[in-house]
Amino acid sequence: MSPQVRNILALVAGLLIGVMINMGIVILGSSIIPPPEGANVTTTEGLQASMHFFKPINFLAPFLAHAIGTLAGAFITARISTDRKIVYALAIGVFFLAGGASMVFQLPAPLWFESIDLILAYLPMAYIGGKLGMIKK
Repeated sequence: MSPQVRNILALVAGLLIGVMINMGIVILGSSIIPPPEGANVTTTEGLQASMHFFKPINFLAPFLAHAIGTLAGAFITARISTDRKIVYALAIGVFFLAGGASMVFQLPAPLWFESIDLILAYLPMAYIGGKLGMIKK
């Protein structure tokens, strides 16, 4: 397999794994930490209407989903890619950061959460995941 094809597959695999882990944690998190009474979290409109009911604990699962999903995706990408591993891992971080930034405009979350999420959950986790993926066995 050519290095270019392998690097593209590494990016695709990292994105898929990261998204699956992200969604898994979001789904699992809402069963562990239930949403506030009366909050409809099944639609974007429901979230927009009920975001003011959320307490800080309700933002734990989304933050962990973003951070761990990005970390895992970057790790997989760095592990599979043939060269420039940290660059490809950070590309995963940029992809997830773009998704997180778009959510900032869609959902009226508190500024403290948006700041922590955008600053800590994406590029730093992608860098750490990339570095971990580069460790030789």
